Amino acid sequence: MSHPYRQAHYTISSTQLSELPKDSGIEVAFAGRSNAGKSSAINTITEQKSLARTSKTPGRTQMINFFSIDELRSLVDLPGYGYAKVPEKMKIRWQQTLGQYLETRQALRGMVLMMDIRHPLKEFDVQMIKWANNAELSVHILLTKADKLKRGAANASLLHVNNELQKRQLSASVQLFSSHTQQGKQEAITQLNHWFFPDITDNDNAMPDAM
Repeated sequence: MSHPYRQAHYTISSTQLSELPKDSGIEVAFAGRSNAGKSSAINTITEQKSLARTSKTPGRTQMINFFSIDELRSLVDLPGYGYAKVPEKMKIRWQQTLGQYLETRQALRGMVLMMDIRHPLKEFDVQMIKWANNAELSVHILLTKADKLKRGAANASLLHVNNELQKRQLSASVQLFSSHTQQGKQEAITQLNHWFFPDITDNDNAMPDAM
């Protein structure tokens, strides 16, 4: 099949769960700290330069944004957390909304969690994984900005994160990723395919090249 994420397009934004689209179909959420390169990762995976807004001011995205792939499937860009210069009450409200979305959304099949490879597993990153694990939701971590480290240091960070997850009894898969060099792009797409097209990936054991 052709690369399905190239046709992703913006559909709606909301600030609260009551405004979300009908809870049906398949959704995969993208989450991460406001400076973790979440928007850049979405743009890289979809091969669209400005599908998700990027800004030099972390925390600009304060809404839940839906990007439809087709009538049944959507990418969901969750509000960045932990860095934005916003009032504490708003941060708390965001956290409550994110937790409720991850724990109650029936259409949600998986979460892609972005972490800056130089600063992984911050407090709220761990909280997001715990929410997802409690909801029996699969988590796939992108250690973003991998190009900022030499190969040995990047692999050491990958090993460290895997060890920490095991030590804390948290369930998540992890990979290196760079929007700048496109390292790990195909691996991330393969994970999305398993969530969005399980019948194809389960039966064929591999999707055709999505590049």
